[in-house]
Parts: sequence; C-alpha cells; structure tokens
Amino acid sequence: MTFKIGTRGSKLATTQAGHVRDALIAAGFDSELHIVTTQGDVNMAPVERIGVGVFTQALREALEAGECDIAVHSFKDLPTAWDERFVLVVPPRADAREALIARDGLTLETLPEGAKVGTSAPRRISQLKAKRPDLDIRPLRGNIETRMGKVTSGELDAVVLAYAGLRRTDLGDRATQVFEPSEVLPAPAQGALAVECRADDERAVAALERLVDPDTTVAAMAERALLNRLEAGCTAPVAAHAELFDNQLTLTAGVFALDGSRQLVTNEAVQVPDSGLADATAVVTALGRDLADELLHDGAADLMAAE
Repeated sequence: MTFKIGTRGSKLATTQAGHVRDALIAAGFDSELHIVTTQGDVNMAPVERIGVGVFTQALREALEAGECDIAVHSFKDLPTAWDERFVLVVPPRADAREALIARDGLTLETLPEGAKVGTSAPRRISQLKAKRPDLDIRPLRGNIETRMGKVTSGELDAVVLAYAGLRRTDLGDRATQVFEPSEVLPAPAQGALAVECRADDERAVAALERLVDPDTTVAAMAERALLNRLEAGCTAPVAAHAELFDNQLTLTAGVFALDGSRQLVTNEAVQVPDSGLADATAVVTALGRDLADELLHDGAADLMAAE
C-alpha cells in the first residue's frame, strides 16, 4: 500500500509535504503526494475575512473522506481546538524566525520614510508599527514567489515572510534581514509542521510515530497552548516562541495593539521532565496556559479586541 499525502499545491506546501514523503519512504513506507485545492488557494481576500483554518479545512475533509491517508499542514495555520478525528505528530522544526525581503538590500532600519511594506498578519503589522510607525503597511496574499515579486516589480519596498518557508524552498538568500525573536516575535508554532492521519488508521498512525521530534513537539505545544488559552486564532496579534535548552523550556509571548501603540510581552521557564513525551507535553501545555492567564490579567483581551 502507498500512502497518499494530502497537500496544497503551492511550491512551499509541496516542498514541505515532500520532506514528509521522503522521511516516510526512508522509514520503509511507500508514499506519494496528492494535491488538494483549498479555498485559500483560490480566494485572495485577507485570511481574517475568509476564516481561520482556511488552508487546513479542505485537507482535513479530504483526509476524513479517505481521499488521502496523511495530511501535512503548517502548524501555525491549524485551529487551536484539538480534533479527535485525527492523530497529529510534529516532525523537526525549521527556522522559526521572521524575515524581511526588501529592495536594494535594505533593512527595517534603513527603509525610507513611508516605505510600503507588505504583510496581512496582525502580529507582524503591530510589531512593525511599534518599531517604524511611519511605514505604509499594505495587505499581502499569495504564495512566496507572488509576494516577493511585488518587491521585484517595485509595487512594494519590502515584504515580511516566515524564514522557514524561504529556507525550505531554497530562497533563504533573498532575505535582507532575519529578525531574532527578541526583535520580532514569530507566530506560535511558526516553522513547525503538523502531520495528521485518521485516528482509526493503525498503519498510518504507526508510520507517523516514526516522524515525531520530541523537542519540536514540546516547544510547539507550549506556544499553541498559549494561543488556545487566549482564544485567539492564527490571525490574532499574538506571537510566541519557545526555546528548549538542557531540559528547560523558556516560553516568550506577546500580545500587541494593531497600531503598535501598546504591547504586552512576558516570558517564563519550566523544567521539562524526561519521563516521556506525554508528561513533557502536559508540563509545557500548563506553562502556556499559565502565561496566557498572566497576559489576560494584564489586559491582553483589550489589546486583541482593539482595531
């Protein structure tokens, strides 16, 4: 039997799914890609208008219907509510940082006054506005090539993209600046993939177990737990990044006013037990929730609601 791996048809999506396919083949499981068209691929309206999870719903529907056996998502695009129909695993993470692609090798600091910068992500807009209130932020949709093409054509001075996507498609050298998380916090689970199969498909479940990266899993789960507790989706002005070192996980999280005028940023660390992935996940999930409660206590809900 050959596993059909459901994926969107963009270069980034097929590259990501191709890595999963290759890992499964290396583990002894025949696998091939199966393209699924999503509403987000044909509707270029802002994601906040067409709905959270727009890129993942069609993949999950195809998975449930048996059109494919496995689905590959960018973890940051998944709704935060757990879906018991599926088993989800997290393979090794790519670079989680944000990247600027600007004309003439410019950086955020050297962009001219009033420069046109493309991004539709509220977390990016708010953090850019906090650093450069003068920027003219323009909506941006489409695949990586389309977005970067707006810089090449002169329509925009710069765009902000996930560095992971650039690296995965061998375009990392196009970045004129890569922001450390201390400069621009990325989306929760940015750079991580979520690979799903039907919970009752024992063969697929066994295959996906071979892909699990424990360190990536606990980091991404901490970030996603915070997002879930805040009752915020992938389009909210919320950012988070977890780092694991010597069994200690440090989670940094931020909630931002869209105009850049206010922000709440906090961090906390926890010792991660080495008694198994389930125990580790439980501990970091609790950390994510606790940090979210701290942010809510400090007024995060008002910041997220502000326009």
